[in-house]
Amino acid sequence: MKNWEISRRTFLKGLGTTIALPMLDAMAPSIARAAAAGKSAPVRAAFLFVPNGVNQASWAPEVEGSNFILPPSLEPLKSVRNEIMVLSNLAQNQGRFNEAGDHARGTSCFLTGVRPVKTEGADIRLGVSVDQVAAQKIGQQTRLPSLELGTVSGKDAGNCDSGYSCAYSSNISWRGPSQPMAKEVNPKLVFERLFGNGDPGEAKRSLTERDMYKKSMLDYVLEDAKSLEKQLGYKDKEKLDEYLYSIRQVEKQVSSLPLYSADGKLLSMPKPEGKPQDYAEHIRMMCDLLALAFQGDATRVATFMFGLAGDNRGYRVIGVPEGHHDLSHHGGDKEKLEKIRKIDRYNVTLFAYFIERLRSIKEGEGTLLDNCMVLYGSELGDGHRHSHNNLPVLLAGKGGGAFQTGRHVKYSPDTPLCNLFLSMLDTLGAKTDTFGDSTGRLPKLA
Repeated sequence: MKNWEISRRTFLKGLGTTIALPMLDAMAPSIARAAAAGKSAPVRAAFLFVPNGVNQASWAPEVEGSNFILPPSLEPLKSVRNEIMVLSNLAQNQGRFNEAGDHARGTSCFLTGVRPVKTEGADIRLGVSVDQVAAQKIGQQTRLPSLELGTVSGKDAGNCDSGYSCAYSSNISWRGPSQPMAKEVNPKLVFERLFGNGDPGEAKRSLTERDMYKKSMLDYVLEDAKSLEKQLGYKDKEKLDEYLYSIRQVEKQVSSLPLYSADGKLLSMPKPEGKPQDYAEHIRMMCDLLALAFQGDATRVATFMFGLAGDNRGYRVIGVPEGHHDLSHHGGDKEKLEKIRKIDRYNVTLFAYFIERLRSIKEGEGTLLDNCMVLYGSELGDGHRHSHNNLPVLLAGKGGGAFQTGRHVKYSPDTPLCNLFLSMLDTLGAKTDTFGDSTGRLPKLA
């Protein structure tokens, strides 16, 4: 190989298409120069939300430190146990208030650390969420400042929880006090956003041609890809082939999906509101897309809502047809608690899928997961008591070497979750002095 190098910001381009490259060996000289200048491989952060709290008796390990045993709800994490931290006793204290509406308050303050204001009509007042603080500070370094995903769109107007606006129940990402970030629930549209070039005219032409001639988005960048491959060594060619193959596999899954409307009716033609009918398939597909977004450095900040505040979905596939929210008001009933445990375990299985996906992608001397921080949590600790303390919080990934994983860490009761966010912002290169109700950086992470 000659003295060939390419920039980390190299793209493959074609009609309506822009595909960023994964980290290749040919980028090493430019990456080395960046490292010498104090810039290491990019760190990414994802914030995953599940509603209604958990069955706490089956959640937290009994032993603190690295010798903990995974409790029943966390057993699906066995293969990635050493890649996670279980963080106990963290709280979003701003969700507490002596009135109804705990789901809306807990969800809206989950990433903001700010208590929502209950106002009349469509007026809403909250604060900026941690992902958007990061996006405002480092978002200019990527094609997309941030990426917001979900399985259900929800509403941004009306009353959804005891007088609180539906916007509070439907969103965890907030650009400003009255600006929730709309999440995308349709995998097809996420794919187009990740790999489109931002030109509406070209995008429409490209999509029309692909539908008409059964072409792949990759067909439009083949010329660029072949030209690049001539300059790459064997290992880089292999990495590029694997990356493009992953994109094609996700594209095929997205393109072959039967689409359903919000009321569950099969759509005869693709429409923006279409989405996979199966909950687990939907989440896994979004996780695949998010992994590609991180791998290609399309964005470094993302949020993903598995469900809205107070979600009452049934889980027949695991033998739980009753609504999740209804079950969360268990009143100590053993049968209901067991069904909640099954739901918790099922969602953790989907979280584990994402972590394993990130770990399977090589990046530099390690994996993509090594350069990620993936937070998984809920707006409530115990759904029956509507408690906002001892939240179920998992943190996966080493954050570029900032975190020591494979541990259960207990903090003092009511330690602000926002302390963790301060530490995560530092790791992202988006340092700020305070955030929400923070009282300082969270210790015992390294």
